[in-house]
Amino acid sequence: MTDFQSNPTIDDIVDDVDSERARLDRAGDRWMERGETRSFAKDQGLRQAVRSDIDTGREWAREQASVARGRIEEEPLKATLYALGIGVLIGVLLRR
Repeated sequence: MTDFQSNPTIDDIVDDVDSERARLDRAGDRWMERGETRSFAKDQGLRQAVRSDIDTGREWAREQASVARGRIEEEPLKATLYALGIGVLIGVLLRR
């Protein structure tokens, strides 16, 4: 039979969380080291591939913001009414 502590202290819980976090950190580091040697990242390291993906995401977000600005400029009344409606909806949901 396993002996369980009936009333763990806050220190026991924190220690368990810290050790789990450390274990996950080490596992993540090992995964990244292995990932840098895999075929999809041979030309560039994993970190460089992630940076490239982030740059691509930023460019996509800039393009979407530009499209949104253009649509708002084309129909400002419609955009204002949509924003007002969404604000009212959020206000009603938060009030509950």
